[in-house]
Amino acid sequence: MPDTHDDAALIAHSIGDPESFAALFDRHADEIHRYAARRLGGELADDVTGEVFLAAFRGRARYDRSWPDARPWLYGIATKVVSQHRRAERRRTAALARVSVERPGTFDERSADRVTAEQLQPRLARALTGLSAAERDLLLLVAWADLTYEEAALALGVPVGTVRSRLHRLRVKVRRALGGTDPFAEEPQHG
Repeated sequence: MPDTHDDAALIAHSIGDPESFAALFDRHADEIHRYAARRLGGELADDVTGEVFLAAFRGRARYDRSWPDARPWLYGIATKVVSQHRRAERRRTAALARVSVERPGTFDERSADRVTAEQLQPRLARALTGLSAAERDLLLLVAWADLTYEEAALALGVPVGTVRSRLHRLRVKVRRALGGTDPFAEEPQHG
């Protein structure tokens, strides 16, 4: 068995004994998981951690063994996986912005709403993809999930004052991206 303190030796040993790679996972998975959770949230951290270690396992033969600590290598892989998840989220958000939502109402109301929504969709999609993941999360919790400010604060683990100030900045940012059109004209009366 390789030196238990040297990741490079452990990785080298895992080439002939793949099961020994599990020791590298045991050593660093919690740290990579925390990093992924901070970057993407807890719901994706398990997936990201699994993807990181799968990529590391597959690429272990190319590991530069002059580095006894594999953490920088693992963080590099994690950063790429996080970026892939963020790009996928932006693509999903852009696609969702192109989908019209059918609401009940009279034909004339639906037609007028549809025309307005269709005119705003490209700009709204660009505005949403220009937001950070945290900004999109907050905006979608309030706009799509219809959470109150207090509920959004609880969901995000931040003070309600932070939700209020972030939403104010988001409104300005989105309004600017939409050329002055306020998609939040009917601001909810939340606590």
